[in-house]
Amino acid sequence: MSMAEGKIECRSIVVRGKVQGVFFRASTQAKANSFGLKGWVKNNADGSVSIAVEGNQEQVKALEIWCHSGPTNAEVTSLSSEPLEELQGFKSFDIIK
Repeated sequence: MSMAEGKIECRSIVVRGKVQGVFFRASTQAKANSFGLKGWVKNNADGSVSIAVEGNQEQVKALEIWCHSGPTNAEVTSLSSEPLEELQGFKSFDIIK
């Protein structure tokens, strides 16, 4: 791995606020794909959105930063992010229904 690629990491992100019904999942998927990230995004019963993301550290951080504001109509009130111990080996970035 070259230094330019950076370290591969896997993170769990939970976004709260007005994040359902505003195309948050589809926008997250598009953004993750543009960054070359793998993982998934899903709505939670409590109105939050969960994201599991894997990829190079800089790109994961870029997605996390984007999640603080999200798509146009979202109103993010809080975001929590923690590293996952093991890489998951995701093959694509999916929306989980």
